[in-house]
Amino acid sequence: MQTFLLLTVFLSAMLDWYAVYRQWKKAEFLLKPLTMALLFLWLLFSTGMRGWSVWFGIGIALSLAGDIFLMLPREQFIAGLVSFLLAHVAYIVGFNQSALPLRGMGVLFALILAILAVWLYRRIAEGLTQKGQESLKMPVLAYTAVISVMVFSALLTLLRPDWTTHAAGMASLGAALFMLSDAI
Repeated sequence: MQTFLLLTVFLSAMLDWYAVYRQWKKAEFLLKPLTMALLFLWLLFSTGMRGWSVWFGIGIALSLAGDIFLMLPREQFIAGLVSFLLAHVAYIVGFNQSALPLRGMGVLFALILAILAVWLYRRIAEGLTQKGQESLKMPVLAYTAVISVMVFSALLTLLRPDWTTHAAGMASLGAALFMLSDAI
């Protein structure tokens, strides 16, 4: 059942990406929320939604809300941004269920992400200024900081002994892809 659900998540996501590419809005409005709902079901069936997985379930539910806000006919950018910001906070809590001293590779991860976040924010802030949307700078700065901490937290799972290499790799890849998607 879990494998079937995960394959269905990937199929739904690929169909959504194709719908976006083809500009099939009705299909996108169905497939984007469906993908997140299926991901939530996969998490529920694979973990029983106990312990740390509750935080990821909350994050997925908030991400679903963010997707819906951003798809509404009248753009709800701030509501979507806040939903995703809160989702990242939930993911951060989920990734940090055990203590890990910050040294070595963790410091390197932090430095690389800080440089990337500053560069990324400066580019976005410049675009907001050019479009006369300075009022969005602070919310976007907060979001950039929180998503960077989320990616950092995911990368730290690679160093945590309570995470398997596969799970940590998938979490890190997923978090990095989330940030890349938002950056694009």
